[in-house]
Amino acid sequence: MSSRPLSLASRVAGLFEFVKFSHTIFALPFALMSMLVAGQGRPGWRALFWILLCMVGARTAAMCFNRLADWEIDKQNPRTALRHTLIPKSLGWALMSVSLALLVFGAWRLNPLCLYLSPLAIVLVLSYSLTKRFTAYSHFFLGLALSAAPMGAWAALRGELTSLAPWVLAASVLAWVFGFDLIYATLDMEFDRSKGLYSFPARYGLRPSLRLAQVLHVAAAIGFACFGWIAGLGPIYAVAWALASAGLLYEHRLCRTSDPVSINKAFFQVNAFVSITLLLGACLDLWIRR
Repeated sequence: MSSRPLSLASRVAGLFEFVKFSHTIFALPFALMSMLVAGQGRPGWRALFWILLCMVGARTAAMCFNRLADWEIDKQNPRTALRHTLIPKSLGWALMSVSLALLVFGAWRLNPLCLYLSPLAIVLVLSYSLTKRFTAYSHFFLGLALSAAPMGAWAALRGELTSLAPWVLAASVLAWVFGFDLIYATLDMEFDRSKGLYSFPARYGLRPSLRLAQVLHVAAAIGFACFGWIAGLGPIYAVAWALASAGLLYEHRLCRTSDPVSINKAFFQVNAFVSITLLLGACLDLWIRR
């Protein structure tokens, strides 16, 4: 009697691990931040629901395709060797298909611009997984894919992308993700070299990778500050920005040791702190001051 619930729980846990649901914390806060600014703090529940549906659909489809595209490669990497045991491959393809359908349906329910842009969104979120096969700058393409989140949320509320604010936020997210993915990729540097895979650390080494990540995170911090100024956010957001910037500094201190535990902590915990802190700062600033 007790084995069934445990088996079901194990399968659900495997599914969540397969798509790394916890990593939604990277792109989602910036989509919500863009939505709140576009809606002047009151975007409405309808828009929030469909934006969340699109985000979950895009994120799940992207991770499924990443796992499926790297299925055989992951089996050979000690760090990722168990990924293919989490769910059957057929379920991965089915989940990806359903997720893409949810993305397109949600975009259709939002407005015509979102629907027209949904094929581009699909190309962006899926193509990243293939770029490591031909370019050392696959980390840039991951940043580009995640930068679509604030753009899409702005389009959902405003029905246009002519405003400067979403572009500045998207560029900042791109630089931020590009930087932290460079740090994370150092964990697989030797494996990528042995398998002939492209990544910036595999091609240029550890120190240049960490140096470039520092430059990108300085650019991201400047970009987040500029977004706050363009969006008319005030001192509450400024405090959140200062805390997030301190978090980025701490991330690079953690990475100096090249210890996998520290790098994993920097990758998930610190970057989750950065995104959530900026979102909370924008929320409080909009809701309290207005």
